[in-house]
Amino acid sequence: MRQLNDMLRHVRSVLRRRGVAEQDAEDLVQEAFLKVERYEQRHAVRSQEALLVRTAVNLMIDEERRERRAPFSAGNVFRIADAAPDPEQVLQSQARLNHAAAGLERLPERTRRILLRRRLDGANYATIAKEEGMSIPAVEKQVARATLEMMNWMEQW
Repeated sequence: MRQLNDMLRHVRSVLRRRGVAEQDAEDLVQEAFLKVERYEQRHAVRSQEALLVRTAVNLMIDEERRERRAPFSAGNVFRIADAAPDPEQVLQSQARLNHAAAGLERLPERTRRILLRRRLDGANYATIAKEEGMSIPAVEKQVARATLEMMNWMEQW
């Protein structure tokens, strides 16, 4: 029995060194062991351990080929990550966006326009100052005040 455990441990370590995950290695070893047992019933085997290693490695290669051909098979569907937010996250994001929009509506028209021009459009202070007929330091102060006001508003959410 100890010899069998050592042999199975060796096969698992061979698979792990080839990059197979622990759980998958265990599954491959079990499947390989069953195949070798069936084979030994009809054929003479010189080295059970060598045959077991070769069988497990071949099963691993077959699995990799299967995944390359059909990466979204039923066997690995749970490994596929869904990047889409869940419905609760969508609702929270919409509520946060509505709250931010309400905060922007509270700002004076000119301040809101300057803030959006700077933050959303990426316009530099000189361009905004020229468009609004203001000095650059005045635009900088407007953006800073509006940003601070929006940060305080969003903390209330």
